[in-house]
Amino acid sequence: MSAPTDLSITEARAALDAKKLSAVELAEPHISASEKAQSKLNAYIQITSELARKQAKESDARRAAGKAGDLDGIPMAIKDLFCTKGVRTTAASKILDNFIPTYESTVTKKLFDAGIVMLGKSNLDEFAMGSSNITSAYGPVVSPWSGADPANSNRKLVPGGSSGGSAALVAGRFAMAATGTDTGGSIRQPASLAGIVGLKPTYGRCSRWGIVAFASSLDQAGPMTRTVADAALMLRVTAGFDEKDSTSVDQPVPDYTTAIGASVKGLKIGIPKEYRIDGMPGEIDALWQKGAAMLRDAGAEIIEISLPHTKYSLAVYYIIAPAEASSNLARYDGVRFGLRVPGENLNGMYENTRGKGFGKEVRRRILIGTYALSAGYYDAYYLKAQKVRRRIRDDFTEAFIKCDLILAPTAPSTAFAIGEKQDDPIQMYLNDVFTVPVNLAGLPGISVPAGLGADGLPLGLQLIGRSFDEMTVLKAASALEKAVSFNHKPPFTA
Repeated sequence: MSAPTDLSITEARAALDAKKLSAVELAEPHISASEKAQSKLNAYIQITSELARKQAKESDARRAAGKAGDLDGIPMAIKDLFCTKGVRTTAASKILDNFIPTYESTVTKKLFDAGIVMLGKSNLDEFAMGSSNITSAYGPVVSPWSGADPANSNRKLVPGGSSGGSAALVAGRFAMAATGTDTGGSIRQPASLAGIVGLKPTYGRCSRWGIVAFASSLDQAGPMTRTVADAALMLRVTAGFDEKDSTSVDQPVPDYTTAIGASVKGLKIGIPKEYRIDGMPGEIDALWQKGAAMLRDAGAEIIEISLPHTKYSLAVYYIIAPAEASSNLARYDGVRFGLRVPGENLNGMYENTRGKGFGKEVRRRILIGTYALSAGYYDAYYLKAQKVRRRIRDDFTEAFIKCDLILAPTAPSTAFAIGEKQDDPIQMYLNDVFTVPVNLAGLPGISVPAGLGADGLPLGLQLIGRSFDEMTVLKAASALEKAVSFNHKPPFTA
């Protein structure tokens, strides 16, 4: 049997069921590895070692009594955007530095009910705003892939963002899986940069209740794993209607694990011509063509499609998302919870608290959003952006008349160095060029590791499906994963 930290969830479940391994024996190497890796990667905001040990013992007791859940004993990291009852939840912001929720998010409750062992709360961009995990108030996350390029062995690389801590932990074998959230690509882009699987479900498929809000019409929780089968299992556990979430959709939840290994023969895969952007590195275009050929060889039909309003996606996203963030983050004022910085009067306290509590990127987006919503500009910016968003969604609807899935690159490059794009927010925002349209349309998408670039760093391809058709997305992702057979590990692993 492989080392415990090298096992997939599927493999670990089989070993646990066969009594080749106990939950405690599975948890301890992950706890030890996480503690040792923290000083190098800074991938956790908080490590919960004692809680993990307690949960592992309880898992073994349940298994002995024949009451094991679907994910019993599986060590996972929880993105520190999910409220965890009795465990500090910061959203990587100073303003929530000492916030301890009295309630559990629906997604984490489902995971705990299924028996997971929580290793800790993973680092992220502050309030999930970023594509590199450098905006966290607790410092940047370093990718375990740093040092993979012999020509630049001393460069510290970003893991992608905002779910960068989750991506780094899963890629480095410090956690078997992790939760992420995807507002404009924050599951799929770090998955691509870290060489793992990242699944963004349909908007409304997984409950948003108890997740610290960024942009309410875009945010969606999803799994980050090392295999497509593991992502399918996690989605089966976490998906479902939640009456506490007004954006949750009451749709049947199929057994997603049955999609793994299923034939893709007859599926039509669309290649959007608008995604061939100027300046795209040749290796990404070549990988895209190779991925299409692999799916064709597996029995799928490849066709060209058009998504004509794609070019407006980033502009639309960076009006709508900051506008919703401006509204959501208005609650952090020093009155009810979180940081409070006194002032000469009430307005002074508001200003001091928000000025000290929010980082530069969060303040930038609040200002952009407040401007877009202000009198005289609402119609010109926010309302117009919503109209174009509808056109973007209609493009996908038209495309899915001709095809079953869409194949595209996940990110426009491999991982870049920490600080490389820090002073140019526009360049940073361009990292979301392939992922943002999926969020604007509310569709499911998955990033699958598809190869290494010339610099020895991972590149991913994403598959996009119709609303609530994660089954077809997972079916094709499984076929692509099998064809690629990506088995590369980062230089720094457990």
